[in-house]
Amino acid sequence: MSARTLSQSCALTDSATHRVAAIVLAGDRKTPDAVAEEAGTQCKALAPVAGAPMLQRVLQALWDSALLDRIILCGPAQEIVASSPVLQELLSASRIDWVACADSPSASALDAFAALPPERITLLTTADHALLSAPMIRYFLHRAQIGNWDLAVAVAEQRIVSARFPAARRTAIRLRGGPYCGCNLYAFLTPHSRQLADYWRKVEQERKRPWRIVVRLLGWRAVLDYALGRLTLEKALQQLSRRLGIRIGAIVLPYPEAAVDVDTPADRKLAEAVLIERAEAQGNNRP
Repeated sequence: MSARTLSQSCALTDSATHRVAAIVLAGDRKTPDAVAEEAGTQCKALAPVAGAPMLQRVLQALWDSALLDRIILCGPAQEIVASSPVLQELLSASRIDWVACADSPSASALDAFAALPPERITLLTTADHALLSAPMIRYFLHRAQIGNWDLAVAVAEQRIVSARFPAARRTAIRLRGGPYCGCNLYAFLTPHSRQLADYWRKVEQERKRPWRIVVRLLGWRAVLDYALGRLTLEKALQQLSRRLGIRIGAIVLPYPEAAVDVDTPADRKLAEAVLIERAEAQGNNRP
């Protein structure tokens, strides 16, 4: 897959009637990043997975969904963009705009939202979502837009993720009916939904310790339900919606690959194996 292929995909969606934009967060959380160091790239987004930069694979999946008419790329740093021929070629494709990343994902998202009209439905994902695919995006956005929500989040049941990737360790929130793994896909469906970015800051530092999220955002009654294994995903989101004043819904994806992001060199190897397997199943020579 080349940047030329991406540009051709962009041209194919010119007649799309959907008014959905996408924000792709591509800033590194840590510097230096372990994945970038192992891959020998300037940033994690440019680390190759089965022969193509992760970021390019994410952009290709977004365009292939045929549901988007604009992408805002948030990061990498300006000096990396200026010195990277790969990024320059990717950004030359139509309807991809770059904005600088801020000091956290939530702040970066707020900056990117400022470039979009409040009424625009916006899909938010990350550049390390190397296994993202057009069917995943279509499945998620279709269900998000028919739900009566301000914000939709994608999750996958840990059982299907573990069955597909038994050797991989993924962070999961242990709710009744789950546990559930996050999938780094969010649909901001109304102007009201953007208020969530202010609360997102409270969650960012605790994503590996889900009980703290429960305490801060759901209250002590939910803590008790969580501890006793009584807190369901639906009940958690209902309480969170009431507390924040934002209607939040979850869409359980049937794709275990949606829960795989590339946080470590081991994740990159896993993603490469999946992409090679996917290409072989489709009869392609290249993943």
